Amino acid sequence: MEVKYREEQVITSPYVTQADKMAVSLRHLADRFLKMEPKKQCFTPEEMTEMYDRITEKVCRGCSRKSECLERKKAEHWQLFYDLLCTIEGYGAELNKEMKQHLQRECIQAPRFLRESLETFQEAKRILVWNNKMVQSREGCAAQLDSFADMLCHVTRDLDASIFTDPPLAKKVAQHFKKAGIRMLSSVFFVDEHGRYEIHVTVKSEKGNCIPTRKAAELLSVCTKRRMCPAQNERQVLGQEYETIVCVEGPGYYVLQGVAKMGKNGQKISGDSFLMKTLPGGKEAAILSDGMGSGERALQESGMLVEMLEELLGAGFPVETALSMINTALVMGREEVRFSTVDMSIFDLYNGKCEFVKAGAAVTFLRTKDGVEHIRSESLPLGVIQRQQSEKETGQLESGDVVVMVSDGILDALPAGEQEHLLDLMIGGSPLENPEELANYILDKVLELAAGKAGDDMTVLVAGIWKMCYSR
Repeated sequence: MEVKYREEQVITSPYVTQADKMAVSLRHLADRFLKMEPKKQCFTPEEMTEMYDRITEKVCRGCSRKSECLERKKAEHWQLFYDLLCTIEGYGAELNKEMKQHLQRECIQAPRFLRESLETFQEAKRILVWNNKMVQSREGCAAQLDSFADMLCHVTRDLDASIFTDPPLAKKVAQHFKKAGIRMLSSVFFVDEHGRYEIHVTVKSEKGNCIPTRKAAELLSVCTKRRMCPAQNERQVLGQEYETIVCVEGPGYYVLQGVAKMGKNGQKISGDSFLMKTLPGGKEAAILSDGMGSGERALQESGMLVEMLEELLGAGFPVETALSMINTALVMGREEVRFSTVDMSIFDLYNGKCEFVKAGAAVTFLRTKDGVEHIRSESLPLGVIQRQQSEKETGQLESGDVVVMVSDGILDALPAGEQEHLLDLMIGGSPLENPEELANYILDKVLELAAGKAGDDMTVLVAGIWKMCYSR
């Protein structure tokens, strides 16, 4: 079998070649978007001249001093117009005293000239702002197209490289299935970059037998000499018709999670949202988002963000791509800035590693046998700027390690300068291992120190990892 996912090797798969062509087209389209009309910070000389001509046509048409202003004193009149627009930009309709006096001295139709200048300038300003928003939207689309192109290339290469053929193994599986009353129509074998197997078999039970899916996984374990188990949400029993089932190598760890929360001033609605999600590739994610402000409006923002993350990560999008897409969606087309923080702990259930991803989130606490560690971030929340950069840190966890994520309301409820120290004492000094109990304990202790008052939405999300124990 030739592994094709290597840049130095020649790609021979037609599927990868086609995906590369599509990616090139996407990147060309993104480049076209970026080369279109750029953002403008001010008006061009041509636009200024057009505004000047439009105003003088309306105001000066029947004026007795038209020829004097527009011919003999054209330069002075133009300078008056330019100074007037600069003053409007700084002061609005309420001009400063000097500009008003100057305009009245130079123009016998000063009130009308001012009114027409204000209307023309404001209309031109609206068009400028609108065009800049269109440019911003194109920049966002270009960034997304680039992300899609990269993802398309990586996904097709990963998939192509992971498929392998093993006729003796396929024959052996078919024989073991037949002895157990399972008829196999086809099989496809995958191996990921870490050497873990994933096997897709199209099978049915023979003669109306009721055969559990886990029985098929046990037979695959025997054939491959690897511990195979049904994939997440796989059907429990093999049917009378051919169906494809997926079996993967069993993970070495499991994660338990718990949450405790309270709305601002004891309200039922909290602006914090959380998610505990099983992801493709044997990963488990704990996500906490703190919406701007509190109450229902903040809940809508953080809830929408968490729902989008659930959809994109569950579909297999890389974390960075998912966050970039969501950030663009939050920034584009909005008159006001509405942002939400993101705090993610993504556990790899095969090797015990944890990926901490943060965007504007509060400090995360990691309790290990050696004490309590802190994971911080200086990045901005999602929804603030067009090209937002999240921060990522990876750590190797041991069985029994616990991750504690909190929203800003938890820290704000504690005395200034002592927040992290007090939380260290609560987390490190508690013997509790159950995540749900520990989350409630931390929230209760914080409320106790805050005299029972929740000045902001408060959420504690706890996730612990433990090594699997399999019976022989």
